[in-house]
Amino acid sequence: MSKGLQPIASESLGLPPEKALTELVRRERWFGARSRTVERGRVVDAAQLGTSERDGLWALYEIDFADGGSDVYQLLCSRTDADAADLSLAPDLVRVLVARLGTGAGLDGVNGRVAFHGDDVPAGLETEPVEGVGGEQSNSSVVLGKRAILKVYRRLEGGLSPELELLRFLDAHGFANVPTLLGWYDYAGPRLDSTLGILQEYALGESDGWNLVLESLADDPELFVASARRLGEVTGAMHTVLASDHVDPQFRPERLDAAALAELSDSVESEVHEVFDVLPSEHAALDVVRARRAEVLERLRTLRELGAFGVVIRHHGDFHLGQVLWTGSDWLVLDFEGEPARTLEGRRRKRSPFRDVAGMLRSFAYAAETSRAQSAPPPPDWEERVRAEFLDGYVSTVEPTLLPPSNSARAALLAAFELEKAVYELRYELDHRPDWIGVPVAGILRTLEVPAWQ
Repeated sequence: MSKGLQPIASESLGLPPEKALTELVRRERWFGARSRTVERGRVVDAAQLGTSERDGLWALYEIDFADGGSDVYQLLCSRTDADAADLSLAPDLVRVLVARLGTGAGLDGVNGRVAFHGDDVPAGLETEPVEGVGGEQSNSSVVLGKRAILKVYRRLEGGLSPELELLRFLDAHGFANVPTLLGWYDYAGPRLDSTLGILQEYALGESDGWNLVLESLADDPELFVASARRLGEVTGAMHTVLASDHVDPQFRPERLDAAALAELSDSVESEVHEVFDVLPSEHAALDVVRARRAEVLERLRTLRELGAFGVVIRHHGDFHLGQVLWTGSDWLVLDFEGEPARTLEGRRRKRSPFRDVAGMLRSFAYAAETSRAQSAPPPPDWEERVRAEFLDGYVSTVEPTLLPPSNSARAALLAAFELEKAVYELRYELDHRPDWIGVPVAGILRTLEVPAWQ
């Protein structure tokens, strides 16, 4: 525990004892360390959300692990009795939080303070019906009356949330293809300073990109092909705006020096070695990939030449079909947190904009395979046409100086990032869905066919 923290007994807050509370936290889907052995957990800060105990409790809960290190989680607790606590994002808790956002009334904890920033919160929002958002793993979100969506970050790290940072920047620079940021709340204390959650306008849409693609492949494969170019244009416009500020050091485009490029390439190479070192021999489908290990590594060393390929900028960081929404007339971009498994520092790091582009292209491949598995195989040329439409829209819109100067260099760099993504997908499928390893294997083989940059 950090120095200067006053100890807090969970029972004094009307919560279960630490051991029981730790088990409650471990059972939540947003708990991100199921494979690690927990040594102990403790409340490191807390405050009553409203004027009475019925309004619930806000708390920071720190969990220490037997192998060293700790994680801090944000808890929002509805208290029922001394032996139980509801850690879900219950409607009563949501309404109190939104009311505080609207008024700006902060919370004084035992060891720190929660501040609320919500000048744009719509009047009467705290009275709207509250509906949970399913499927999330690392955070908790709820919709309020189809007017706004509140996202509560669960595992916290010290520093500004990349999502809040990017949304504020995009809004200030006039990028219209994101839901409007209405407010946020954050914490400052001796344990850490951290963004706790954001409130955004609820975007009414026909479907997120993933479901739209699967529905169109089942009914009319041409429907998504027709909108793929516009998705590329929106992506290109987003990257252009993110690279438009040449003063702010957090957003100024950069060309990496040789040492930084070598560090990036070495990091990617190390992670690829970790994947190939554990490829199981019982999967015959992996033999062709295993045999081309040296070629994969050599192709990824293209990243050492990134300085010749354009610049690095702030980017989305976890860009795929599930992160975009089709409104019926245009695309909106959602969820700027970056990849949850990466550190906050890693998620705020500048990268080539092609990393986002590669993520979307790999998502097209997954959508095609998912549709085949659902007995709705796409036309043989569907994926290639969608890729071409998306890339044409992207290149026609993005600021040209962000990209390599020639088509051959662009193809080589994009292939390197697709290859990086496909290797990571291979590790995920081996761990979670062995029957799906054919998708990243096909992606790896296809990207190796792209001519290397000279």
